[in-house]
Amino acid sequence: MMSSLLELRDLKVAFGAHQAVRGLDLSIAAGETVALVGESGCGKSTTALSILRLLDGSAKVSGQVLFEGRDLLRLPEPELVALRGQGIAMIFQEPMTSLNPVLSIGQQLVEAIRLHQPLDGAAARARALELLAQVRIPDPARRIDDYPHQLSGGQRQRVMIAMAIANRPRLLIADEPTTALDVTVQAQILELLGQLRRELGMAVLLITHDLGVVEQWADRVAVMFAGEKVEEATTAQLFAAPRHAYTQGLLGASLRLEQELHYRRQRLPEIRNDIDADGQWRFSLTDTALRQVIQPLAAGAAPLLSVQDLHVDYLTPKGSVHAVRGVSLDIAAGETVGLVGESGCGKSTLSRSIIRLEDSRSGRILLDGQDIARLDRKALRPLRRRVQMVFQDPYASLNPRHSVRDILDTALQIHEIRDRNERQRRVSQIIDLVGLPQAALGRYAHQFSGGQRQRIGIARALVLKPALVICDEPVSALDVSVQAQILNLLVDLKQEFGLAYLFISHDLSVVRYIADRVLVMQGGRIVEEGDHRSIWQAPQHPYTRTLLTAAPGNAYGRSVAAQPERLIA
Repeated sequence: MMSSLLELRDLKVAFGAHQAVRGLDLSIAAGETVALVGESGCGKSTTALSILRLLDGSAKVSGQVLFEGRDLLRLPEPELVALRGQGIAMIFQEPMTSLNPVLSIGQQLVEAIRLHQPLDGAAARARALELLAQVRIPDPARRIDDYPHQLSGGQRQRVMIAMAIANRPRLLIADEPTTALDVTVQAQILELLGQLRRELGMAVLLITHDLGVVEQWADRVAVMFAGEKVEEATTAQLFAAPRHAYTQGLLGASLRLEQELHYRRQRLPEIRNDIDADGQWRFSLTDTALRQVIQPLAAGAAPLLSVQDLHVDYLTPKGSVHAVRGVSLDIAAGETVGLVGESGCGKSTLSRSIIRLEDSRSGRILLDGQDIARLDRKALRPLRRRVQMVFQDPYASLNPRHSVRDILDTALQIHEIRDRNERQRRVSQIIDLVGLPQAALGRYAHQFSGGQRQRIGIARALVLKPALVICDEPVSALDVSVQAQILNLLVDLKQEFGLAYLFISHDLSVVRYIADRVLVMQGGRIVEEGDHRSIWQAPQHPYTRTLLTAAPGNAYGRSVAAQPERLIA
């Protein structure tokens, strides 16, 4: 049996009366990757922060955190400062909020190096260049003087990794390191972490809600619910035969690309969390249910939306960017079209031009046969209610100063629903339909969970009774069980109102479940299109095959990679 590099013994963390972590026992051996999984609020990140004593002063921490035999909870502050970054390092989920925006990445790397190593400025800069090359930042000599905002999301995460490994730590804590990244960038980052783990002999504590990532990269898994560890096993054992009902629910609610699940045939199982009469968290599981068969779309009907040869440019400090290059697509009434591709490929620019938040250079956008691409604001206004949008981050798109009632009522007033009683009726009806209590109408965005805020964002879009809803990464930031609830809700509302969706996501397993047809976008162009069966089973374009091969879990990707390559003329 391997000796433990890190051992948590009866770790407890409380914020006032709230018990965030309840008697956690966990060990990690040198060179081992242990995944800590569970939903938001279960105590994963609190556990990670408590290891390095990074929690604020309101936290009451007890138990033991033994690293190489020393209890970090009782370590004098100077010794703990010396340990951070050298013995134990941490990568955070959002590098843009972790990197200093007014310092170049080179300055920040040099600072991390010189804090622990007796190097002069020139030697530290040389080491920083080595680290940037090691994490595969292209042209390190040129990029070292760039600022964080000049890098892509994947490049910023690589810089965070370079800072974390600068002093060759024995343990790396990775808190949701790939959640917001495209599937190909995610695969590159995880492969990089795996390579560095082997080269440096590091142990890794991987905190994630992506079970596909866990299955591919972790040696062991610990599952947390409401601050407690409910199950621990090797990765193979946990995925083959989960023992605890909560683990079974997580696995059931998690979509994987190799599954042939589709919304027309089956609802997703959901985990419901509630507080019982004793103030304890409890969960319940809904059964996987066959959905009442949804009729296929009628062939030959005129499209609700038709985009024809659309070109969109936008200006940057370095000049004009041709972001959308001759895109054509149709969406029928009642159809869900999935749009996939990496960040920067033009997905969001395309969606914003369809809804006329950005102007196009040329091309046509036909809504019910009417070209809206060149309409002025006055002519466009009555048509805006026909196409609405649900955003990735509802907290950023909801006014924090307005109650939910005011947010929904304002949307109706802007679109000239003048009868107050009619507005009240529609607001009350839509809040019921999205599964929130009427009491939610008097509350504010910060008083809701992420999943509840997304329901409010959906309600705001649907209160206007649109025909088409553009969903821009609507579930990418949500836990798997909340993701299942939102996907089921979108399907239910689609049936209720006959909605069409343009569903944008970097999560291929979600798109496989929710879409009737799929468009693959690369470099501003649609490079492949197919129905929800053919595009996954027989991808035609090399880029589509690259996306599928990079998907977490990789069993499906390996089968795709083994197929003979087909090129489109």
